[in-house]
Amino acid sequence: MSESEKQEMTKLIRLDKLLGHSGEGTRKEIKHLCKSGSVTINGSVCVNSATKVDFEKSVVAVDGRPVFYTPFHYVMLHKPENILSATRDHFSKTVLDLLPPCYKGTGMFPVGRLDKDTTGLLLLTNDGDWAHRITSPKKEINKIYEAVVTGTIPDDINFQFQRGIVLTDGFLCQPAVAEKIGDYTLRIVIHEGKFHQIKRMCAAVGLTVTALRRMQIGQLVLDETLHYGEIRILTEEERELPFQ
Repeated sequence: MSESEKQEMTKLIRLDKLLGHSGEGTRKEIKHLCKSGSVTINGSVCVNSATKVDFEKSVVAVDGRPVFYTPFHYVMLHKPENILSATRDHFSKTVLDLLPPCYKGTGMFPVGRLDKDTTGLLLLTNDGDWAHRITSPKKEINKIYEAVVTGTIPDDINFQFQRGIVLTDGFLCQPAVAEKIGDYTLRIVIHEGKFHQIKRMCAAVGLTVTALRRMQIGQLVLDETLHYGEIRILTEEERELPFQ
């Protein structure tokens, strides 16, 4: 096979995958769409959802409406309380339940996690490589939180956090930053993501976290115009901010 033929092959994609990544529904729903005669390729009805399509040259339409292939999605969510950072759960609502129907079938998932009662900046995508770059401990990407606490904030809390807090199970946290920004409010910077880490770090210095909100990942800041549960698409420039 020639190099040009190999390049052409890489442009071929299953019709159901193309439609799914473009927000036209789940694989089952897309299969039904095709069988009903609603899908056309270059003007001809296609009833087989497994048909291979050249996404650069072919014109795919659903009920006469052109569909443009979007392989990857990048979304900022202002996560509210009592929502799980998961793709599915039998008992609780997840962050995927907050996405509009157009993202159904795109394979979206949360980038990392926030505790159920933690609010603020959460990213969602279906780009595994991008997500891994953000969550990989080797990248040491800073995550910035605001924590409301009860108890007396130690004068040397930043020294203790920078030295490395030892949790009750003996785990030594990597150096972090803790800045008092209010009588009962801390700005905390970490680049790890251990289970309940900030709450446990605060507990180690005699504080109880009553509210926790993530404000920033790298240089990407939570859009304060977003209400709880709202999303917006990241711009191309914003997609690089977590790494800066």
